[in-house]
Amino acid sequence: MTIFVTGAAGFVGYHVSQALLARGERVIGVDNLNTYYSPALKQARLARLQQQPHFVFHQLEVSDTSALTQIAEQEPSITGVLHFAAQAGVRYSMNNPAAFAESNVLGHVSVLEFARRLPRLEHLVYASSSSVYGRNTSLPFRETDRVDEPGSFYAVTKRAGELTSSTYSHLYGLPQTGLRFFTVYGPWGRPDMAYYSFAQAISHGKDVTLYEGDALARDFTYISDVVAGVLAVYETPPPAGEARVLNIGNHRPESVRYLVKLLEREMGCTAKLRLRPRPEADVETTWASIDAIHDLTGWKPTTRLEDGIGEFVAWFRRYENSSPALL
Repeated sequence: MTIFVTGAAGFVGYHVSQALLARGERVIGVDNLNTYYSPALKQARLARLQQQPHFVFHQLEVSDTSALTQIAEQEPSITGVLHFAAQAGVRYSMNNPAAFAESNVLGHVSVLEFARRLPRLEHLVYASSSSVYGRNTSLPFRETDRVDEPGSFYAVTKRAGELTSSTYSHLYGLPQTGLRFFTVYGPWGRPDMAYYSFAQAISHGKDVTLYEGDALARDFTYISDVVAGVLAVYETPPPAGEARVLNIGNHRPESVRYLVKLLEREMGCTAKLRLRPRPEADVETTWASIDAIHDLTGWKPTTRLEDGIGEFVAWFRRYENSSPALL
């Protein structure tokens, strides 16, 4: 089969593409390789994918409808679309909302327009976010919860994507699943994420900025569990014309202060903590109910935070101390 993956040089897109290639699928990957975080890291991921004979890459913006239309015309054998390309960053969305509207709203529409022109499409799976739960205080977060009080513009764009997908399923019969990811972490991760930036600060003896209070917690979800969940969902498409959303998390909120302790233990260093007030855009706790995805596919996460952070730190040391091409 031929599967189209957007954001293929990104964190989740890279790992999912690797898993698809490992099982013999042909993958067409696209990415804009932007500079929101280190392009060198994206290029290192991409270089590993390009070693595979069944991987094809196009550098483009997903909002470029003409480029996507051309791929659709050239590749009518595409049976699946996995859409991970997006502008990330809750706090960054407060500084540059236009980038989020371009990539996450217009880009999402462009991918849907691309998908509805694929004659053999079986399923479109796209990345949503736990951020859509916004100011909701009912825990754990369930797919049936209200999501009409977003806490950031990033959350607005992700919820807009869900609503747009629902409409496209209704109008054009596209079978779709949106996955609300909960704090994905692990090797080859994003440097803007807290666990990665904490590791960088600890390794260089710099301050680790933590928000005040002991209740700050996240539902940290290890990347290999996420990949298994994405593939399980992809292989279980809804009927034509149906759109659904599912949480994909660890179902276990962990204290951010405990995360720092694990990093200290694995790195053999003590963090220099600097406390500051929590921004309004950041929620205090995230916690995923995973009943729906488990009932549908049987998927459940298996990686403890203690083990996942150990795997991340081992990779982090190799990446920081070696040429990415050797990893």
